[in-house]
Amino acid sequence: MIGTLYLLPNLLGVAAPSDVLPARSIALAQTLNHFIVETPKVARAFLKTLSPERVIADIFITACDPLPAAKAQCAAWLKAGIDVGVISDAGCPGMADPGAAFVALAHTTAIAARVVPLVGPSSVLLGLMASGFDGQHFAFHGYLPSKPLERDAALRALDRQVQSTGSTQIFIETPYRNAAMLGALRDVVAASTHVCIAQNLGAEGETICAKAASAWSETDRNRFVVKAPTLFLLGKPQG
Repeated sequence: MIGTLYLLPNLLGVAAPSDVLPARSIALAQTLNHFIVETPKVARAFLKTLSPERVIADIFITACDPLPAAKAQCAAWLKAGIDVGVISDAGCPGMADPGAAFVALAHTTAIAARVVPLVGPSSVLLGLMASGFDGQHFAFHGYLPSKPLERDAALRALDRQVQSTGSTQIFIETPYRNAAMLGALRDVVAASTHVCIAQNLGAEGETICAKAASAWSETDRNRFVVKAPTLFLLGKPQG
């Protein structure tokens, strides 16, 4: 009997688990004893939030890094018939984190484990839903280059996609560079391209705003883009 690989969404920020996670996702996280996680400290805190009475020291937790060792451990557990949970630092595992490597491992013919994605918050999906942009054609690019010249070139390329296809372009940024990113968006992308900025999605202080690039002001740069987890979307309003 091969174990099952469960993909367990984590919280996106400060929020009551019952407000953002279905009962099934919480129940499975409370009963599993073997986990592959992005960051052990973050995973332990998450599991403790779900089960304050649980003895975390009794849980087997393996970090994704180094990846070869973590994959070997995951394979050994699954082959032994042990169910394994995968936990990202935030949101859904397998999206912009190392979780996809363990899903691919579970699908190999050598293991052929059942993979169960559980319902929970995804900043990409939540931001897309709240943007008013095209939700049928979109791409998520993760982080753009940090160097200004390379970043601006990437923004121009994304803007061309918006202008030529209408598809929504989505990316994230390190929080301390949020203000610089908004400044670059105002300076680089076409004035008619709409920019949606979604901060603290699925958590306290959630703020979402979408308007033309030319309408974002210096006041927005100083007030709206604080050092908070932020999703940026470029697109065209629908309708």
